[in-house]
Amino acid sequence: MDSELLNSQVRVVTILKGLAAGQILTMDQMAEAIHRMQKLVGCGVFHIQSIWLFTRSDLKTIVIPQSAFGIINAIASSNDWPEVLSRVPMVFFWVWINLLPFAIDNQRQAEAILEDRHNKPWRTMPSQRMTEAQARILMLLLYPVSLFTSLRLGGTRQCLALMVLGYGYNDLNLADRSWISRNVINALGFCSFASGALEVAMDSPLSFSGGNNQTVVKWLAMIGGIVFSTVQTQDMADQVGDSSRGRKSMPLALGDGPARWMIAIPMVGWSIVCPWFWGAGAVVHVVAAFLGLLIACKTLTWRSIEADKRTFQLWNLWMAGLYTLPLLSAGGR
Repeated sequence: MDSELLNSQVRVVTILKGLAAGQILTMDQMAEAIHRMQKLVGCGVFHIQSIWLFTRSDLKTIVIPQSAFGIINAIASSNDWPEVLSRVPMVFFWVWINLLPFAIDNQRQAEAILEDRHNKPWRTMPSQRMTEAQARILMLLLYPVSLFTSLRLGGTRQCLALMVLGYGYNDLNLADRSWISRNVINALGFCSFASGALEVAMDSPLSFSGGNNQTVVKWLAMIGGIVFSTVQTQDMADQVGDSSRGRKSMPLALGDGPARWMIAIPMVGWSIVCPWFWGAGAVVHVVAAFLGLLIACKTLTWRSIEADKRTFQLWNLWMAGLYTLPLLSAGGR
């Protein structure tokens, strides 16, 4: 297949050189050129889709919410919101290009492929759209791309942090050994994506010691706490696949019932604390508390795999709702 595509590329280039030199193509040559171009385009579309599938399931978890965090907090802390809005495409691209090599590294592992055959068989590796060797080469090429992007757009510290976290998560298997290390890495990863997106949106580095960004830094710390205490929502529907690879996620380590309570209680608590932190009005307090309680009750009562998948989707919406609090606050902090 690869040699055939290479021959098509060579033949198309030869035909194009002939056209550039003033050569008149016969009908057969034109038909051949069109056929080979179609094959090349089809191959390109196939590989682009394969790359896209690595991050498809993370759009709702990472790309959209963390980009939204950066944009919303940049608007809330800046008087030049048109400039922030002009950088929205850069924010989304920064998050996605930093996520992509991590996702490839995660999904190319043999244990991950086994898990995805149960949970996400449409992904690139279990559907055999790419070999493990090809995925590794692509990953190694993309890490420098993400670093170069960060050097140009911002978020360089966060980019480097994500590389370290990715190594610990994927290569040292820290996410499989204990639900605590898994949740810690997830929390630090969320904070890295969120703060990096914020730096790109603001077009300036975030100060973590003193300065005018202390409210945002505290907010990032709260986001880390929220993720650490509730991110196991994503593990509830994946228990079959996680068990097959020996992952000690919270529901497998502590039991399904205790894990659900350890989601529900913090979710209700954060739904009360976060609006208070931002000084939001009474309506926001009531709505946030109601949504947190609703999702907590759903977590405790609806326990099928499909129900758990929908609950995780609601968790992502709940997180996105919390991200809007800086704009909904009564005058900010």
